[in-house]
Amino acid sequence: MGEGGRLAQGVRAYGLIAGMWIRSTMAYRASFAMTAVGSLVVTGLDFVGIMLMFSQVDALAGYALAEVAFLYGLSATSFGIADLALGSMERLGRRVRDGTLDTLLVRPAPVLAQVAADRFAPRRIGRVVQGLLVLGYALASLDIDWTAAKLLLMPVTLVSGAAIFCAVFVAGAAFQFVAQDASEVQNAFTYGGTTLLQYPPTVFAQELVRGVTFVLPLAFVNWLPASHVLGRPYPLELPGWVAFASPPVAVACCALAGLAWRAGLRSYRSTGS
Repeated sequence: MGEGGRLAQGVRAYGLIAGMWIRSTMAYRASFAMTAVGSLVVTGLDFVGIMLMFSQVDALAGYALAEVAFLYGLSATSFGIADLALGSMERLGRRVRDGTLDTLLVRPAPVLAQVAADRFAPRRIGRVVQGLLVLGYALASLDIDWTAAKLLLMPVTLVSGAAIFCAVFVAGAAFQFVAQDASEVQNAFTYGGTTLLQYPPTVFAQELVRGVTFVLPLAFVNWLPASHVLGRPYPLELPGWVAFASPPVAVACCALAGLAWRAGLRSYRSTGS
């Protein structure tokens, strides 16, 4: 079977497994509604903390509240989409430790699709909604000189950012084949990464900004595209075209994450029990 056939098989398997969990969740609609609203409220407390900070200051490293809200909205929405799609990947280490990953290996479906869709949680849609609400507030508050390029950049940035976070989820899961108990390390780059991106790059040391630009390219999730939309100077004095580089960066990240996943899966030797 070629790459296209395996991809189609994986998407189909993911859809079937996720659909099963959605039907299971929707059997208790009131519970789903409460957990989704709870997720929205809990994640929203992050932005409430930022608003409280701005009640004491007029700007944060030169950025006004609406501009920080713009960064926050882009990051939170992109991460929310990735977390909804692949948030279950962090459970892989547990499966490796207790040997239950073996049951996935004997099924006629790609292991990555099975792990990603395992215990699919529709309640995570609350994080996406919360990010979109903050992004909507930012767009309503900012006086942006819209051009065709800026309008196109908005959806492209959200999709590319979600793909970059998805790649981080997969790469982190691949690392758990070796480390086994490394979910917190993975969370440091996923949940920690989105928290980092909620603040302006001018807050952080240049070495950290270089790291999340050239090593783990999270800056392409929002910092660089947002610099173009907001008319802000680019971090590290990078050229203007980097604002439009998120799609190829996302493709490269996904390709590297796929290679890491294959390497990790090949190295798996079960528990021996």
